[in-house]
Amino acid sequence: MTDKIVVLSTCATEEEAERIARLLVEQRLAACVNVIPRVKSYYRWKGAIESAEECLLVIKSSRELFQTMRAVLEQSHSYETPEAIALPVVDGAENYVNWLEANLRKPGGVD
Repeated sequence: MTDKIVVLSTCATEEEAERIARLLVEQRLAACVNVIPRVKSYYRWKGAIESAEECLLVIKSSRELFQTMRAVLEQSHSYETPEAIALPVVDGAENYVNWLEANLRKPGGVD
């Protein structure tokens, strides 16, 4: 098991998704963010079943940075309740995991 995570989130527009992706990478809260446009989401919101076309963010980060990354994501997001679901990275290619580590904030720092 690694300390790395993949966080899923959705955005209303591609522009918002790109802005948040860039912000997270610039602040080294994510080493990489994939923006996947035009996903169709179905969900229950305020008692009704809704659907929307959204953009999916696939965010590569670490457990240690999750709370800070989540706070930045929520502050930057247009949704009242933005998605922020962290999935553990059980294992990964050593070179890629090392690259992730090198491109994230260091413990207690803002590299």
